[in-house]
Amino acid sequence: MTDPTDTRDTGPRAGTPLWGYLAGITVIGFTALVVAMLRLDADGLAGLARTSLFWVLAVLVILGELRPVMVSSATAVGGTYPSTMFTFAVLLHFGLPVAVLMQAVAIVINGVVTRKSWHRVMFNIAQSTLALTAAAVVLGAFGIVPSPAVPWVPAGADLPAIVLAGLAYFVTRATLVCGAVALHERRSIMRVLRATLGPQGLVYTALLGLAPLVVVVMNDAPALVPLFVAPLAAVYFTATLSMRRDHQAMHDELTGLPNRKMLIVSTEEALAEARQDERVGLFLLDLDRFKEVNDTLGHPVGDRLLQLIAHRLTHSVRPGDVVARLGGDEFAVLLPSIRDAHAAREVAARLRAALTEPVRLEGMTFDLDGSVGIALYPDHAPDFELLLQRADVAMYLAKEGRTGVELYQADKDRNSPERLTLLGDLRRAIDNRELRLHYQPKVGLGAGDVQGVEALLRWRHPVHGPIAPSEFVPLAEQSYLMRQLTAYVIEEALEQAAAWWHTGLRVPISVNISARDLLASALPEQLEVGLARYGLPPAAIQLEVTERILTGDQAYTQETIKALATLGVPLALDDFGTGYSSLIRLQRLAVSEVKIDASFVRRIAQSEDDYRIVRSIVDLVRSLGLRSVAEGVESDDVAMRLVELGCDVGQGWLFCHPMPAEEATAWLRDRAGAAVAYEYQAEVSSSSA
Repeated sequence: MTDPTDTRDTGPRAGTPLWGYLAGITVIGFTALVVAMLRLDADGLAGLARTSLFWVLAVLVILGELRPVMVSSATAVGGTYPSTMFTFAVLLHFGLPVAVLMQAVAIVINGVVTRKSWHRVMFNIAQSTLALTAAAVVLGAFGIVPSPAVPWVPAGADLPAIVLAGLAYFVTRATLVCGAVALHERRSIMRVLRATLGPQGLVYTALLGLAPLVVVVMNDAPALVPLFVAPLAAVYFTATLSMRRDHQAMHDELTGLPNRKMLIVSTEEALAEARQDERVGLFLLDLDRFKEVNDTLGHPVGDRLLQLIAHRLTHSVRPGDVVARLGGDEFAVLLPSIRDAHAAREVAARLRAALTEPVRLEGMTFDLDGSVGIALYPDHAPDFELLLQRADVAMYLAKEGRTGVELYQADKDRNSPERLTLLGDLRRAIDNRELRLHYQPKVGLGAGDVQGVEALLRWRHPVHGPIAPSEFVPLAEQSYLMRQLTAYVIEEALEQAAAWWHTGLRVPISVNISARDLLASALPEQLEVGLARYGLPPAAIQLEVTERILTGDQAYTQETIKALATLGVPLALDDFGTGYSSLIRLQRLAVSEVKIDASFVRRIAQSEDDYRIVRSIVDLVRSLGLRSVAEGVESDDVAMRLVELGCDVGQGWLFCHPMPAEEATAWLRDRAGAAVAYEYQAEVSSSSA
């Protein structure tokens, strides 16, 4: 299973601590290898090479070196190679020179097959040679010095020597490898040892513990040695299945990157080990114009693009940094150790530079870009959730201002500590499905028929009671929760629409969407999938977009609006009259309905200025062939004035307050029954006449 975050094949820069460490261990290890080879009895080796046992062992060592036993996908150092069992058995039976020779040949073959870099191959030969040498020194202290001419077979009294030799082998190899990993990833060696010794210690105990039994079989019945492959294969496949389950739980299936769950674990570890003079950085990165690829070439090509981006990101950060995919086209980058904000910006700049390189897929070239938000510990937040939330605020500012990279700034974040607590409660409310939709009808001002309902979000906090949408929706818009909140509302609205439409109540449901929803490329796809799942036509749901969203640069929102129009989902322009929309802009919008803001509607019976404003809006909307909807209709006088003006639809307390789904269903059925009775009475009267 390839790990896209593995950058160990990238050679260290000359003069760095990692370069010095690898060079030093390699020199010492190869010196030990040369010394061992000088002590090799050539005649004894030639005689051993004429036996079938030698070649059986050589093949088993090579095969065992090709693929490691993986106990956990989160293990820092990687897996343990089954060749350890046979190499240690060769050390016990034939001595150090034969063991290091077989091991070195197997590591070279592994490097060729798996295309490892030369510095990794040489380091692996060196560290395995030193580990075997340490074990041989322990055996020599007990007077055990085997050779091809004089093989050694252990007895019961030799158990202490074997245990100590195995311990020396494991400690030497684990220490050398963990030291390289710690320097490569700029982490504490104690942290790497803690993450490694447990899982690998169990596997090494099993492999080294079987080695003396292999020696006994080698001496008494050499032909039975291949039978040890069976238990070894059982251990390998059991560990592989366990590792795959662990990998699937902690990694993204498409890109192989860590997922949110593993990002949380990695961040908490980094925060726990952060030093006072260092920072921990968390980036949130969102792709721009990714939807163009999916729309033009389809999702399979989009998936390939995400895999390419994952590769670019992992090779644009420093060793030890964690690149994770949170979902869709959103990625996170954890910097376990960063000097200051300036250094964090440099890393973010490298990430953006990697993203802006043109991508060629299916014969087409795409120019992508991304927005990066940066949050630092302890400057901006004390834990993972707040770091992510504040990185999300910074990313949204970068996207909104089209600056590319933004560092979190408290003066641009309206979130107080109380509101941040509320944000955590809101996340739990979404996860536990504690939010509810209430529905307010939109009634035709002429015939009194129901033209649709607007879905209004309601939240009853378990401690604070009812919380107004004006308090928690803006908070969600500035955080990572907006997408989840919108997805939740759309799902609830579609489910309710299906319950109505499939029982004869064909009432469209309007859902409010924010600027952030229009910036997300996933909205049209979510609606398309939801409509298909519930068997609904596009007209069953309507999206309401506030006029303020469309007064700025539409470079990003325009693509989503076009996709929604292509899908057939109608759009309504909400709160019209409070922004600065021009007639030209209104003509270009793919809307079917314009909602007049309640601040004008409520006063049309008392204020001539408001009356003239509403009349102008109604005339404008009618001239464009659109439907006008007046919000805030609360009295008969206002309703009568709207009818005089020719307004099509009214919405407000005069007709009905927002109702829970059950009450709304009963209200709609009563209205439907009244309408049928009215039509029947009209038909009877006509016949009588």
